[in-house]
Amino acid sequence: MATDVAVLKHGEISEKVSHGCCKNGPGYATPLEAMSGPREGLIYVTCVYSGTGREKPDYLATVDIDPNSPTYSKVIHRLPVPYLGDELHNSGWNSCSSCHGDPSADRCFLILPSLISGRIYVIDSQKNPRAPSLHKVVDPADIQNKTGLAYPHTSHCLASGDILLSCLGDKDGNAEGSGFLLLDSEFNVKGRWEKPGHSPPFGCDFWYQPRHKTMISSSWGAPAAFTQGFNLQHVSDGLYGRHLFVYSWPNGELKQTLDLGNTGLLPLGITFLHDPSKDTGFVGCALTSNMVRFFRTPDGSWNHEVVISVKPLKVQNWILPEMPGLITDSLISLDDRFLYFVNWLHGDVRQYTIEDPKNPVLAGRVWVGGLIHKGSPVMAEAEDGKTWQFEIPEIQGNQLRGGPQSIQLSLDGKRLYVTNSLFSTWDRQFYPVLVEKGSHMLQIDVDTQKGGLAINPNFFVDFGTEPDGPSLAHEMRYPGGDCTSDIWV
Repeated sequence: MATDVAVLKHGEISEKVSHGCCKNGPGYATPLEAMSGPREGLIYVTCVYSGTGREKPDYLATVDIDPNSPTYSKVIHRLPVPYLGDELHNSGWNSCSSCHGDPSADRCFLILPSLISGRIYVIDSQKNPRAPSLHKVVDPADIQNKTGLAYPHTSHCLASGDILLSCLGDKDGNAEGSGFLLLDSEFNVKGRWEKPGHSPPFGCDFWYQPRHKTMISSSWGAPAAFTQGFNLQHVSDGLYGRHLFVYSWPNGELKQTLDLGNTGLLPLGITFLHDPSKDTGFVGCALTSNMVRFFRTPDGSWNHEVVISVKPLKVQNWILPEMPGLITDSLISLDDRFLYFVNWLHGDVRQYTIEDPKNPVLAGRVWVGGLIHKGSPVMAEAEDGKTWQFEIPEIQGNQLRGGPQSIQLSLDGKRLYVTNSLFSTWDRQFYPVLVEKGSHMLQIDVDTQKGGLAINPNFFVDFGTEPDGPSLAHEMRYPGGDCTSDIWV
């Protein structure tokens, strides 16, 4: 299913240069070593005004998450970007644990792709981690002229020092224009990573596992469709994805396409197990609310199976008679023991043990929002016709808004941070209260022994009280790396 598009420039991943072993590079030698790293004290959060009706630039918020600090659970710095209408979304680092063996590498720049404008901001977090500054802007015109790519989404650093970003379409929002953008270590456009004729028909997230010489990407939908809001007819029209694309690493050849079928509609967040020797991982399929395991077979090909299904709820007073959970984000603890994911519409965060990846077991669950809560007009209906709603707690006197969306786990696996904005257009469609009153950020305590989740009542970051008005909070990053940015080679 490779899409052949005109490629003006093709980039090759640089050869990794050895600089000796006098000291280590960024990150940690192994995922288990990372779990013994220092406790997180700061977290960077992408915050959005685009699409809210507030004519303000998006910004990167620095939040103090040190419980011994007088500014704990507060936004202590805001870095506005210089343009309007960007829609900051995901983020990544210029260097991570994939560069641990390179003493010349340094994790000092945060990469912020703008989903709508196509700009890519490079943020210096090293000079002052509490108050990052703008280092460089990669011009979307330069990207389009050299590669034809637009709508950048996910960013990962490579052991070579290069940076790879998934792009979801061309400048007109056609999914057929999707592909992978390669930047060099100075953030110059090198070209497309995938070989000519090997571009995927849809783009979204991706993860690479070098020891298995494989990269696998997922498929959201055509920007021309999802930027207008979710329309179920667009799924029938083929404007949303249901495939995983298996590439050779680092060569960029599309080797296999996995059709997830009607049980795998809108596969979004994807990750391998962190142990680089493992050849299995998970992807959350949003619309069908299934967690799919992908794995290598004895003959060297890749296959998939549904291992967790979140049943849709029969509802009243909603746009459809049944409501999917809508799995929009997921992650795996660094020891590969637990899988976490969110149901953005239902409103729960889940924890599963995955010591047997073929048979995940529910270990913890907590409700932090959603559409079916006490006081909402939406009611869930049981088989006997009785209606019911979930109890959602207040935190520090604040009613929880929206549903859980982006998640980030502490290195030791004991604290899970949660924000609630998915994408401004979809926020406005499904949770207009978020646009009106802004996002918030929660912290959930994790029982890593027996399993279990509990909201920390002492932590609440209210993005509804920001100086320029309520904002939408999306992805989170620690200055020292985390389980969703670092890849081991």
